[in-house]
Amino acid sequence: MTLLNHSNHPSSAWPPEQLKAARKQFGEIVDEPFPSIDPEWDEEAVVALAKEKVEEFIAKYGKEITVHIMGEATYCFAFVSEMTRRGVACVASTTVREVHFEDGVKKSIFRFRRFRYYKTR
Repeated sequence: MTLLNHSNHPSSAWPPEQLKAARKQFGEIVDEPFPSIDPEWDEEAVVALAKEKVEEFIAKYGKEITVHIMGEATYCFAFVSEMTRRGVACVASTTVREVHFEDGVKKSIFRFRRFRYYKTR
């Protein structure tokens, strides 16, 4: 099985806990960068890009993959909806957010916890 990482966070930058969990649960990890989504696009443009990426990834990797997708919400929704319709599972990574203040500046640290499947029901 392959985990296709479709996010703005390449797996090479993931914390060790996330890498370990991904390899144990899914096997190989392949990065496919998250596209730039123009905030001025309408819904149809976002859906069209999501469908284009779904076609591209299925042609390249087949359907025996799981997709880790995190990013712009409307694109993720369209992408996950299309992948799910085609029988391809998608997951999100979950984290615990720790907030600290240093010299009046808010610093957030995100600690990986698990992968969670997108479910439509």
